[in-house]
Amino acid sequence: MTSRISHTTIDCANAYELSEWWKQVLGYVDIADDPNEPGHEECMIQTDDGSHQVLFIEVPEKKSVVKNRIHFDLRPTDRTQDEEIERLRGIGATEVADHRGKYGPGTGWVTLADPEGNEFCVLRSDAQVAAAART
Repeated sequence: MTSRISHTTIDCANAYELSEWWKQVLGYVDIADDPNEPGHEECMIQTDDGSHQVLFIEVPEKKSVVKNRIHFDLRPTDRTQDEEIERLRGIGATEVADHRGKYGPGTGWVTLADPEGNEFCVLRSDAQVAAAART
């Protein structure tokens, strides 16, 4: 027997605000018959087709000041890595570390943090990876 991942859960201080922020990042939506509202202690967002869900749960503990043990790796779908990083900075992400070029020109990622300090990485887009493979 095996298991499957039902959804990804993120502990946070403000479930509504963080779910709204991540909806902008991922293009996810509220569950139609269970919309998120200010003051909700649990807020779920999902892809349009419901194939992936992220649940934000308010907890009393603050985020530890250590590296996340699990995080999202995001791959831009309709823009370059640099363009996506700038978009995310524009909506409140902060840069944690820049690893672009770590394995040579045109490689690497940038680690950013959401408004509550949860880290995630922005990779190169599929188009950028394909272009690099052709050279």
